[in-house]
Amino acid sequence: MSATEERMAYIGAPVKRREDAALLTGRGTYVDNMAPVGTVTMVVARSPYAHARVKSIDATAAREAEGVIAVFTPADLKDDWKAPMPCAWPVTEEMKSPDHYPLTDEPCYQGDGVAVVLAETRVQAEDAAELLEVDYEPLDAVVDVSKALEDGAPLAQPDLGTNECYVWRLDTDATGEAIEDADVVVTRTYVQPRLIPNAMEPRAVLAVPGAAGDVTLYSATQVPHILRLLAAASLGLHETKLRVVAPDVGGGFGSKLDVYAEEFLALALARRLDRPVKWTERRSENYVATIHGRDLVTEYTLAATKDGTITHCRARVKAAMGAYLQLVTPGIPLLGAWIYAGPYAIPNYSVEFTGVFTNTTPTDAYRGAGRPEATYVIERTMDALADELGMDKLELRRKNFITEFPATIASGLTIDSGDYVASLDKLLEVLDLDAIRAEQAKRREHGGPLLGVGFSTYNEMCGLAPSRILGAIRYAAGGWDTATIRCLPTGSIQVITGTSPHGQGHETSWAQIVADRLGCDIDAVEVLHGDTSIASIGMDTYGSRSLPVGGVALYHAAEKVIDKARQIVAHQLEVSADDLEFADGTFTVKGSPDKEATLASVAFGAWAAHDLPDGMEPGLEATAVYDPPNFSWPGGAHAAVVEVDQETGDARLVRYVAVDDVGTVVNPLIVDGQVHGGITQGIATALYEEGTYDDEGNLETANLLSYLVPSAAELPSFELERTESPSPTNPLGVKGVGETGTIAAAPAVMNAVLDAVSHLGVKDIQMPATPERVWRAIREAKS
Repeated sequence: MSATEERMAYIGAPVKRREDAALLTGRGTYVDNMAPVGTVTMVVARSPYAHARVKSIDATAAREAEGVIAVFTPADLKDDWKAPMPCAWPVTEEMKSPDHYPLTDEPCYQGDGVAVVLAETRVQAEDAAELLEVDYEPLDAVVDVSKALEDGAPLAQPDLGTNECYVWRLDTDATGEAIEDADVVVTRTYVQPRLIPNAMEPRAVLAVPGAAGDVTLYSATQVPHILRLLAAASLGLHETKLRVVAPDVGGGFGSKLDVYAEEFLALALARRLDRPVKWTERRSENYVATIHGRDLVTEYTLAATKDGTITHCRARVKAAMGAYLQLVTPGIPLLGAWIYAGPYAIPNYSVEFTGVFTNTTPTDAYRGAGRPEATYVIERTMDALADELGMDKLELRRKNFITEFPATIASGLTIDSGDYVASLDKLLEVLDLDAIRAEQAKRREHGGPLLGVGFSTYNEMCGLAPSRILGAIRYAAGGWDTATIRCLPTGSIQVITGTSPHGQGHETSWAQIVADRLGCDIDAVEVLHGDTSIASIGMDTYGSRSLPVGGVALYHAAEKVIDKARQIVAHQLEVSADDLEFADGTFTVKGSPDKEATLASVAFGAWAAHDLPDGMEPGLEATAVYDPPNFSWPGGAHAAVVEVDQETGDARLVRYVAVDDVGTVVNPLIVDGQVHGGITQGIATALYEEGTYDDEGNLETANLLSYLVPSAAELPSFELERTESPSPTNPLGVKGVGETGTIAAAPAVMNAVLDAVSHLGVKDIQMPATPERVWRAIREAKS
């Protein structure tokens, strides 16, 4: 094997996840496993009303209950907060943002915290919380995003005087032609249901006070660095006095990309009591206290010429904020604002977003965050436009694909690479569409479950960078990330990353990148993360950013290590640095292969510092901070095949094929796992999941009995393929992958359901396509 082949052995290899052994054998470390000496349990008393005023709280019985340490109301803690809970994305100057504190005497959604109880055990704290006598004055509530904008609607936040949070617009007019003057105009309205994240591990927090006024906060969070910054600011702490640790985290999907009331409460109360304070969420509590996702109503329009050339797209989006603005609530719908034309070359572009307050659990990031919402309405309407034109649905897509890259799209961004035609071609190679259509026709004629096939050709912008663009759209944080590589004198390599994995496999993939670039054995690489006392700076993990930002930072850190090592070897061998070649972990001199030095030997020499170039610091270590020049642009084509029982309306997915282009693949096993999970959540959106409230703001889907989450039994084996268009904007050629499946799956499945029943006259079914909805649509079409 050549040096080049050896050097590339790890990138692209299906290395098994090194994280899994501990997790599968019960040796993982989760917050709820931790119990320092003296730990007390915190329980939050929550409002049963969606909107109310707390007239009084009698905590006498609760304080006298067995094991109770303390009870606190909003008034007791008002001096602990130096600022309200933060929203880091004020999307417009005029945006309205209600003050939001960890406890309130005017709860604005069911589950809003009104008091806390601390006791020696969890059972004691829960029992004592039941003894609190809270006198509520119920107030009018509003839960529907459209009704909230109507005149005379109850106000979710009366002090604001309106339920409108903001209006944000983006318009381009490339041709000067009005959308109404196009040959064919198709407008559809889509309701995207409220989704309730169900991470395997509910949220948990443990705050441990130190002896010198410092506090360590262990949290099941995706964002330890961001949490440290914002918690310190809100509680008036020096950042240096707050350490945040994200240990093993059992999934997040965006729901743990936030800062929560319970984290602030645990910190404040641990400092007050000088004892560790722990809170662990019950699953039923998760349904009201952890953020929700989606909940939008979108009117979407496509206009085209008679031959199918699309000339205009327009979206008018009403997005539920919930009762408060969490960390990035108002910006989440806007993450799709630039891709409402999808992978299509559409010159005229118009989007408008209206953020709306409702008396419901706040919304925020949920897997895909804005991009699934955009892709869903595009791909559903592409099918509707094809029907209006009398054109094949895939031919319409092909006709309008962007085919030349880099491509500056109408929304103003530049797609660096892609090949949407190749992805669709490969999809059709695997799918055998002719056979599906033949079976579909046979069943329609002779009976049996109806068969339907649906498609979704998509792209996405992810990575949440570069920083200058984030600043331009008023996002408070940057888009960079950091990595440090430390070559230890014994030959081991320590990696410190600013990303914070919670299931993505960074310990494996990051080790692959380092072993590949430095030419060492992968087992020699240790990856450290998720602890702000070890990785002091970073921007954490969300939005498919870890590899195209944090992974590329790691690559640049490796290059810095090689550059320093090159200078040391050149000095020691008395040759020019330009005459040195580096491959497979070894420096050699051009033309003198007998002169060599391994990276491990250089690391020891740099530590001993006996023979270093003048002025060079000892040690072989480097840090890189990387701010990408562009977003990451995955894309692809997905197809779903469903069976529909027209007597019951039951729609079952029988086949799913996905072809994704995520650039260079570091570890195909991990990529496949990410795609599997994403597809499953997209299927769940299309067929199962929907959070609903009654008119008074009571959550009707408050547990796993009423909120349906699919298991493996409801899913076929997914058929995955890839095309590869490496990103030219980073040296690894990588793109994001964590959200691709969620973005593509829902419209593919819904298009398949519609395709199965279209011959019966059914034109539309709203998500999720439950048996009742499908059955009613069939009956109404036949009547």
